[in-house]
Amino acid sequence: MKGNLLDIKGKEKSKIDLPKCFDTLVRKDIIAKVIETKKVQQPYAPSPVAGNQSSASGNLVHRRHVWKSQYGRGMSRVPRKRMSQRGSQFNWVAAVVPNTRGGRRAHPPKVLSMINTLKINKKELQIALMSAISATANAAMVFSRYARLTDKKVLNTPYIVENKITTLKTKDLLNSVEAILGKELFSLAIQTKKVRSGKGKLRGRKYKSNQGLLLVIGEKESIKTTAFDITTSKSLGVNDLAQGSPGRITIYTESAIKELGEKFK
Repeated sequence: MKGNLLDIKGKEKSKIDLPKCFDTLVRKDIIAKVIETKKVQQPYAPSPVAGNQSSASGNLVHRRHVWKSQYGRGMSRVPRKRMSQRGSQFNWVAAVVPNTRGGRRAHPPKVLSMINTLKINKKELQIALMSAISATANAAMVFSRYARLTDKKVLNTPYIVENKITTLKTKDLLNSVEAILGKELFSLAIQTKKVRSGKGKLRGRKYKSNQGLLLVIGEKESIKTTAFDITTSKSLGVNDLAQGSPGRITIYTESAIKELGEKFK
């Protein structure tokens, strides 16, 4: 399979042989399995000693014939703590249990239930990665991923550009990306952030952002920009290419294509 190598102005420079991963059958089922396996949730839980830390002089017991006992007083069997005492008289309040002030939580979130222990086979992981790369070269999948491309055409996939793009300054880089993708795709490629409408603003998710373009560069190349995501061919993963669904807008540099060819021989 051959692809078009573009210059930084978006014009065709030459033809280039593509690795076999660009012509692989797209296995959406395996991609979904890998993404599910790699999900990460930040564990959270209350302190293990929450509700048991008391500044009172001591907890009361509920046994017979013991001083400082609740036994035989017609009291409910609720754990209590002594706030003060005067001789054999006590000032006590219910404590520790969930239905008391300052007590433990009844069924708190537990860290162990949030740790993802799913595993994936190496061959399945490789098939998923090759499928995700292949989807970026499939115009129909790129078209179906973005709702704003309805009645539009996606051409010239995959997008491969010369290595010179990594030497450009930010303004020239954005102009180059617009020339490569065209105005329709460029509007989707730049990452945008906006304030969420609704109560989510009050719940720790104030902003919404789109995923935008992914630029895959060679291992020895480097580029800095916050306009879109950048990753190397070595660290390229299924989550980078197919989070949500396969077919993300992706640009590869010439060096990245060569390294992917060596990786998937």
